[in-house]
Amino acid sequence: MLELKHIYKTFHPGTINERRALCGLDLSLAKGDFVTVIGGNGAGKSTMLNAISGVFPVDAGSITIDGVEVARLPEYKRAAYLGRVFQDPMTGTAASMGIEENLALAMRRGKRRGLRWGITSQEREQFRTELATLGLGLEDRMNAKVGLLSGGQRQALTLLMATLKKPKLLLLDEHTAALDPKTAAKVLEISAKIVAEHGLTTLMITHNMRDAIQYGNRLIMMHEGRVIYDVQGEEKQKLHVKDLLQKFEQVSGSELANDRMLLS
Repeated sequence: MLELKHIYKTFHPGTINERRALCGLDLSLAKGDFVTVIGGNGAGKSTMLNAISGVFPVDAGSITIDGVEVARLPEYKRAAYLGRVFQDPMTGTAASMGIEENLALAMRRGKRRGLRWGITSQEREQFRTELATLGLGLEDRMNAKVGLLSGGQRQALTLLMATLKKPKLLLLDEHTAALDPKTAAKVLEISAKIVAEHGLTTLMITHNMRDAIQYGNRLIMMHEGRVIYDVQGEEKQKLHVKDLLQKFEQVSGSELANDRMLLS
């Protein structure tokens, strides 16, 4: 489903600010894989997602999504394959528009827009059904402005918008980091439910090692722009936080004390 081969990316090359972000990154995901991604600050986690999304061109390497080479495609053309949810709940929605209007925009993503934009009764019923699955009561507030929603409600809506058209690949970029623990747990629960129900191939970045162990069928650790640990199945289920801490200490030593990877 996803194949990253020998991906390199250096920012500000040849300057005092030069930074090698991805250094020969290789990663393969099978269809339906739910992979959690951990690593220290600057390990290359979000850079990897940006490279997949086409936020910037990579210096070298290939990126294949569902058999299509996309490394040279612009960001807007890759959007047809991807759904993405960012850390900031304010990103990904139009605050001044209603819930159903935001969902309609997501439904029409990638389609040519004519003069008739109205939401059909069939679409409205679909939106109501989809919103009900979130368990947040949003199906009864479809005309409410998104800017009036709580952070958790907005992030759950963004997640629904990102998966409404069943993308080939779902990218969750620390999408619960800005939420309080209780709300974060609810959004993670919703995320796992949506991923499981639709069999979505998913990459989820998190700094919370317990969440990385609990969710998904596979876990990878990144360091200095490469994958340095890859575990799945029964072996992943047997992991404990202390195991990841020990692995991280092996590669980063004293840097661990300054990292913001969380234990809870």
